[in-house]
Amino acid sequence: MRRWMSIARILCYLILLFFPGLFVYAESSNPLETPPADQSRPMVIKSDSLVVDDAKKIVIFTGQVNAKKDDFTIDCDKMVVYYKSAKPSASKGNLGAKITKIVAEGDVKIHRRAGGVALARRAVYYQDEERVVLTGDPMVKQGEDFVQGDKITIFLKENRSIVESSQQRKVKAVIYPKRETK
Repeated sequence: MRRWMSIARILCYLILLFFPGLFVYAESSNPLETPPADQSRPMVIKSDSLVVDDAKKIVIFTGQVNAKKDDFTIDCDKMVVYYKSAKPSASKGNLGAKITKIVAEGDVKIHRRAGGVALARRAVYYQDEERVVLTGDPMVKQGEDFVQGDKITIFLKENRSIVESSQQRKVKAVIYPKRETK
């Protein structure tokens, strides 16, 4: 029973704090900007299976993973959440675990309700740095505009991104002129 309570606490922590602003693309014309995240709203994660391995400090979601929070949705084949134990503190609402890294793999699609989308084969979110790294033909789109390369790194705190490519393939950005409305 105690083990199930520990698993339940980890799952609650994941639902409440999972991706607090991860992969959130701004509603502005810059698809890589990040607005402030609302951490009080839960994320709902659905998958074909869920495995918690407390010894390895990981939670694995597999099979048609769908994670929704407020204004974005993440779809992928597999999502692995890495966490570390923390000292429980009832006064601070700490549930005894802290997410360190989240890895989404396999046909990763991050949809923004406002229209932005990120595509990649793999996306890694580093919680402490609030940094997202997209690899495997990554592309970030907002409307018709897009940027693509071999690796896209998004620094969420800084509203800054780096797009990198190899010598065989250059970074590509397509930006359409905005038409003025009268």
